[in-house]
Amino acid sequence: MGTAFVMLTVTMHPSAVSLRRRTALATPLVFSGWLGACTSTPPAVTPWEASGGAGWPPVPALYGHRGASALRPEHTLEAYRLAIADGADFIEPDLVITRDGVLVARHENAIAILNADGSLKEATTDVVDRPAFASRKATKTIDGERITGWFVEDFTLAELKTLRARERIPAVRPANTVFDGQFEIPTLQEVIDLARRESRRLGRTIGIAPETKHPTFFQSIGLPLEAPLVAQLTRNGLNRQDAPVVIQSFEVGNLQALRPLTPVRLAQLVDDSGSPYDFVARGQAAARTYASMLTPQGLREIKAYADVLAPYKSWVIPVRDGVLGQPTSLVADAHAAGLPVVIWTLRPENRFLPASLKAEPRTDARARGDSVAEILAYLRAGVDGFFSDDSAVGRRAIKAFQRERAGR
Repeated sequence: MGTAFVMLTVTMHPSAVSLRRRTALATPLVFSGWLGACTSTPPAVTPWEASGGAGWPPVPALYGHRGASALRPEHTLEAYRLAIADGADFIEPDLVITRDGVLVARHENAIAILNADGSLKEATTDVVDRPAFASRKATKTIDGERITGWFVEDFTLAELKTLRARERIPAVRPANTVFDGQFEIPTLQEVIDLARRESRRLGRTIGIAPETKHPTFFQSIGLPLEAPLVAQLTRNGLNRQDAPVVIQSFEVGNLQALRPLTPVRLAQLVDDSGSPYDFVARGQAAARTYASMLTPQGLREIKAYADVLAPYKSWVIPVRDGVLGQPTSLVADAHAAGLPVVIWTLRPENRFLPASLKAEPRTDARARGDSVAEILAYLRAGVDGFFSDDSAVGRRAIKAFQRERAGR
């Protein structure tokens, strides 16, 4: 007489049934009979850490840009959580590093920026209202730009955790200001924990797409991002080829440095103009422009160290006279080089839309225009994924595209 355990494999995928139901089905069954008939090793359950293998991510993939940043202050756990609830396949933390070497999620290392007259220009925290940190105000040159404000690298994690997040562009997203002062600045570990927990709860894989911010600058001050990032992935069982992770950068050198350190996917971000700052810092800006990186030869060079091309959207469809034009050859060229294409950033407000897709009155930057139409244009152009500030809008566009492709 013995106890046999019958397990069903659970694979996290957007089309999978809920993990809770599968877990219930996988409950050990106790029965009498000859044990010898059931002595084979049960198949292993695919853990979240290994759920980014073949067949994932889905195409098209939806990246929650800084979370649901159109609806909550960006780079907060609440913004990431809402993006997941609204259908994101990835959440994206921009990574900077504290004085004591902890990776945290902020759009920039500057957490409050002042104008020349001392007035507030932009802030993602309430640090300007904290007299205890008034002396931390500094002026620095970040990627060639002189900035006065407060910077993450001048704070320990414990100090940073006393601050609270604030809406970065309140003139465009005034509704988000109701959340000012409520949310902490999350660590990368907290973002990983959220993605893991929500993937298990929902029964589908939620990936993370960390962007290394200003790697040349952080290298110059003795706080490089690459080694701490790889160490954090390793501690979480994510330093593997099938991890649901994509690391992004606008620079080239740090992606090349990361390549021998980690097998996770790497994405080369491409701005709408200029050159990667690591080339600028070496006086080689003319030799390597973003435009030159998008030639067939440049794409082959990217493929030597990266797995994904992530260009600004106008490289795929330029806007002419306020109207989306004809797609360029970039998607086809990138695919020929073996690079999937993920564009950025598709946002719902008038401020970010071409004139033909703005809502009336077109002068109202806050009004929501026809973002679904914009997304559909890029999906029809063949992109493999996109970053969106509102994952609910992005998911609606994907569903409309899928219906269109199915002829319904």
